[in-house]
Amino acid sequence: MTATPDELYSLLVPLSDDRLIVPRVCVAEVVRFSKPDHEAGAHSWMLGTVIWNGRSLPVVSFEGALGKAVPAITGRTRIVVFYATTGQLKTGYFGILTQGFPQLVRVNRDVLKLDSTDDWPESAPVLCRVKMINEFPLIPDLERLESMLVEESIQA
Repeated sequence: MTATPDELYSLLVPLSDDRLIVPRVCVAEVVRFSKPDHEAGAHSWMLGTVIWNGRSLPVVSFEGALGKAVPAITGRTRIVVFYATTGQLKTGYFGILTQGFPQLVRVNRDVLKLDSTDDWPESAPVLCRVKMINEFPLIPDLERLESMLVEESIQA
């Protein structure tokens, strides 16, 4: 499978009732779920930290960051490890809880169309929703999510 210059390898990341679509290069690894160490006083979307590759990895529920309920943990639950690109997070990485294995897809301008549906709070870490054939995934604002994590660590 080789992408043409106008195509982008992306991952569809399953959430409890939605999906995220992110460029493949944003993701370091997908790991088995392990119970995070939760910090007292943290927001419900901040699940805590797990040890990943010898470092402390903050793990969040994207659904929780949208103001929805944090999903139940199942046998399919995984943690998608993202590269922190803003330099604000000392760990250099953060994890998002996922409800299954991400799916590799190739996208281009012909496949993605902007969808005007925006049913999330203004402060949510979402750039927009897109229509991709029969899917309507969210494009997350990973920089905003990093800022939320930084704010959470300062308050903790």
